[in-house]
Amino acid sequence: MASSLGRRACAPFPMNHCGVFLKALRSNGLALFPWGHYPWRGTGSFLDPEMKAFLEENTEVSSSGSLTPEIQLRLLTPRCKFWWQKADLWPYSEPYWAIYWPGGQALSRYLLDNPDVVRGKSVLDLGSGCGATAIAAKMSGASRILANDIDPIAGMAITLNCELNQLDPFPILTKNILDLEQDKWDLVVLGDMFYDEDLADSLHQWLKNCFWTHRTRVLIGDPGRPQFSGHSIQHQLHKVVEYSLPEPTRKENNGLTTSTVWDFQP
Repeated sequence: MASSLGRRACAPFPMNHCGVFLKALRSNGLALFPWGHYPWRGTGSFLDPEMKAFLEENTEVSSSGSLTPEIQLRLLTPRCKFWWQKADLWPYSEPYWAIYWPGGQALSRYLLDNPDVVRGKSVLDLGSGCGATAIAAKMSGASRILANDIDPIAGMAITLNCELNQLDPFPILTKNILDLEQDKWDLVVLGDMFYDEDLADSLHQWLKNCFWTHRTRVLIGDPGRPQFSGHSIQHQLHKVVEYSLPEPTRKENNGLTTSTVWDFQP
């Protein structure tokens, strides 16, 4: 039986949505913009008009049910038609960017409540998704921001989310940054990225290199997924803050009740 797009969008994570999923990635023709060659000149210039219209029609603007009601985001919700429709009808790659994951919520809340962490600093949001944590960094006074997500559609969604929050768009890199030469950042933030063991191992090594080469601070947001809780990185973490998740987020994440921000100290 076909499942809904909502459930497949959440496939790597423990969710209880009904439904199915999309077919294979068909967005290979979209341009990738490496850092230093980013084409933005103003708000919205990254967006193809047809894609902009598609995303606006098939997502819902939401600021409720999360830890950061002051941030508006375009998300896939049960009120969106593609949440329920067959996968073949969705023409792009899996919309992981369209869910506001609990680890990202915790990171965003922490940056909004503690602007000194980012004020005047350079920030890399790794696996940015909907862009909420990068937006929180911008709201809190970060001087330079790069949002990184391998899905070009996520980059377009982040652009729309910047507009929703009356922010000029910041640079977005839609390549796998783990394969590129490391740049210097004051802070790297990543939420909900430890959902696969191989990826977790790659991230761990990359973050260690980042820390030891540039003395970069690393903050990780996670609600306690087993791939993270059982990983060797746990021996190099210091708990910064733990948040109780709002009821809507709990329901969307199989009853997970909290999400924590960790400081990585190898």
